[in-house]
Amino acid sequence: MYADTAEAETETIRRILQDTGDTWAVVGLSGNESRAAYRVAAVLQQFGKRVVPVHPKAERVHGEEGYASLADIPFPVDVVDVFVNGGLAGAVADEAVRIGAKAVWFQLGVIDDAAYERTRAAGLDMVMDHCPAIEIPLLDR
Repeated sequence: MYADTAEAETETIRRILQDTGDTWAVVGLSGNESRAAYRVAAVLQQFGKRVVPVHPKAERVHGEEGYASLADIPFPVDVVDVFVNGGLAGAVADEAVRIGAKAVWFQLGVIDDAAYERTRAAGLDMVMDHCPAIEIPLLDR
């Protein structure tokens, strides 16, 4: 299990949401309005984040151009928000490291301890099994 204490995890969440940057690549985001990724991306936009859809369909979502992979994004990405199952999430985290992202966020239910350790060892902040749409409104409390 990853080693962050609850206090350290809370600080990492706060740092990612407030200080890491406002360009969020959301892996798994498509135009399917019934999916959690669609709703979470809308909340991130409401809080001033630029949401970049990453999905094999590479479709425009929430007014932003989509890309088939993180490597296809032609500008810097601050945070990679991962909405894929745990079996695929580690490869996404590794790609986030390769593109120079500053942080990786695994959504609720997405857990990969080995990917967490690799990502942290590469110098990135990382959160697992949390949702930024739940956490971001709590920042000012």
